[in-house]
Amino acid sequence: MKRSRSKQLNQEMNLTNMIDVVFAILIVFIISAPLMSQGIKVDLPKAEAPTMEQEKVLKVSITDKAEVYIADMKVELDGFDKIFKSLWDGEQAVVINADESIAYGFVMKVVSAVQQAGVKKLGFLTLSPTEELGNGN
Repeated sequence: MKRSRSKQLNQEMNLTNMIDVVFAILIVFIISAPLMSQGIKVDLPKAEAPTMEQEKVLKVSITDKAEVYIADMKVELDGFDKIFKSLWDGEQAVVINADESIAYGFVMKVVSAVQQAGVKKLGFLTLSPTEELGNGN
């Protein structure tokens, strides 16, 4: 049997549609990524301090109503150590994000709990004196 060689198959792949879909998905992620990192509403105190690298940071937030959050998850102070140890990898820097109206003693209780977990790198989030309170975070 002889094969007919008159018709050759076009075996090229058309990537135009796939590229369009990938760019559309990329645009959706670019637009929605900043919306997902809003976090907890906290009025930060103003202070001048050097900046910390934001790569591997675990954020502990304290609201004006004395609510404690670890990485946007609300926790009670009684069970703080268990949840903190489950979320902290042992190397991450920890940043305390405390509302300026919260009592100093309560903030120190949280700082003490963080230090008892073995944290060596600890920082506090503040606004620079030139920033407005509504523009920070």
